[in-house]
Amino acid sequence: MASVDYFERKLDDKRRLTIPTELRNEFASGVVLTRGFGQYLHLYPKSVWDREVESALSASGNILDEKVADMNVQFRRGKTEAALDQKQGRVMIEQHLLDYAKIDRAVVAVRAGAYWRIISAEADV
Repeated sequence: MASVDYFERKLDDKRRLTIPTELRNEFASGVVLTRGFGQYLHLYPKSVWDREVESALSASGNILDEKVADMNVQFRRGKTEAALDQKQGRVMIEQHLLDYAKIDRAVVAVRAGAYWRIISAEADV
């Protein structure tokens, strides 16, 4: 089976993103959505978030360091967690995250290592 590193979708009327069948096992632990560094979202399998992101944020050094605090705020502001709908393979994206990324309905998802970037299909990348 070929590796899926890119997909395009349209959100349904309830702001749900359908994950391709080939990727659903990757998100069996759950889904974490956060703001990205730019005008896009990060989509993490919950297992990756817990193992890599959460541990990196927690072990980032002195909590009084401004850069450490900024990084924690960046990743936690607007963060949502949800279970993947196993029957349909969908996850709802909160409106505030869609507003941040200027996503209306059509999205492009691109793998960026262990996580995905969710970008408006109309965005210039």
